[in-house]
Amino acid sequence: MPEILEVELYRVSAEAGLDRPITRAWMVDSRYGRGGTTPGRLRAALVGRSFSAARRIGKLLLLDTDGGPTLGLRFGMTGGLVVDGNEALDRLRYGPGVFDKKWVRARFTFADGGELLMHDPRRFGSLELAPDESRLGPDALTVSLGELATALAIPPGRSGVAAPLKARFMDQERLAGVGNLLADEILYRAGLAPDRRTPLTDAELRELHKQLRSTLRQLGRRGGSHMGDLMEERAEGARCPRDGSELRRETVGGRTTYWCPAHQH
Repeated sequence: MPEILEVELYRVSAEAGLDRPITRAWMVDSRYGRGGTTPGRLRAALVGRSFSAARRIGKLLLLDTDGGPTLGLRFGMTGGLVVDGNEALDRLRYGPGVFDKKWVRARFTFADGGELLMHDPRRFGSLELAPDESRLGPDALTVSLGELATALAIPPGRSGVAAPLKARFMDQERLAGVGNLLADEILYRAGLAPDRRTPLTDAELRELHKQLRSTLRQLGRRGGSHMGDLMEERAEGARCPRDGSELRRETVGGRTTYWCPAHQH
């Protein structure tokens, strides 16, 4: 599934579509738009313009235009980007692993005949003109220790009713970019229980920040968010790669979660 590492690859791929006049902008229907974005508004905003820059905040890809609104692309669980026939990724963990034109949800045709496509088999992604970037927290690839402390902070006296640590860690308005697979992997490496509702100590916060940075670097080199040490053990009865204890499978923050009660506290 596209998390921060995959969307960064999409950003790099999208750079091949910059400074090329757009002659056609198509989106499958209004349900694929956010914030009032419709096929008609998309055409009116983008045809005759060019994408001028490709940026990313967390899992949101941002394509600026020359004098027009920014286009925001969200990829859901199985969304991908294809530029001039080249797929940014040829396979996602929970995707079908093949390209089929029936799953193209948006198409931007350039004056030179090339195209930028959004391919989304499960249709959980979306497009949005002029998305509100201020709603997103600091980017997980560059977040400082102080920013992470603010993102995960629990107001005094509210420990018992605070959201679980994993839910706070995945809240895109607190910290942008961490999805389900990365959250489980990073908390596993940091030795922190995903359902924890008490504040982190200074030492725990420093360890979490360290593991966040090192995990993103390592998995980026390995090939994506699905390449974590815990990934192959995401099954009933699987055991912790670190200590051999049986992993616990629970729903935390509305997401299927695997963790080790022996070393995550």
